[in-house]
Amino acid sequence: MWFALGSRSPEAFLDRRERWPYALAFLGFVLTAFGSSYYHGAPDNARLVWDRLPMTLVFMPLVAAMIAERISLKAGLWLLPLLTATGVASVWHWQESELQGQGDLRLYAAVQLYALAVLLLALLLPPKYSCGSYLLSVAGFYALAKVLETADRQVFALTGGAVSGHTLKHLAAAMAGYAVLRMLQQRAALAVPADTA
Repeated sequence: MWFALGSRSPEAFLDRRERWPYALAFLGFVLTAFGSSYYHGAPDNARLVWDRLPMTLVFMPLVAAMIAERISLKAGLWLLPLLTATGVASVWHWQESELQGQGDLRLYAAVQLYALAVLLLALLLPPKYSCGSYLLSVAGFYALAKVLETADRQVFALTGGAVSGHTLKHLAAAMAGYAVLRMLQQRAALAVPADTA
């Protein structure tokens, strides 16, 4: 079944509802490819919205997935639409502030920072599944993507104009998505969860 997200293990999800945050996150990855292509075709702030918006559909559902798996399935599923709406709102807030000449990225940056923090903090909580160390790879590739984005011109200069930091950022972000996929494909249940509500 495609909805198992490519998992080879029959225990990749002890409860079918745990798939929803991951399904939304992978939808976000696909939409990011289209949104980013649209933006890079003619870069401007109006198009940048469609690059940033689907990225929040990756960050926030992953936060909900960690809550569902490491704290409470019920809480994670309840928070999924709220977290996703918060991510979307952070992009619309930036867009509105951009139209007013302020370009306020604080909420959007906070969404990304807190999503990364939750991924790392999840490692401190008892896991329900094996292969949780892939979360370190996800966080590492995401952090690398942010560094490459920030050092765009320096990377371009260091490579003699062969490749920019922005280009490498996209590859690092793609590797973060691949790490999520590999985690789901290889993991297995460690114990029967107490929270199945």
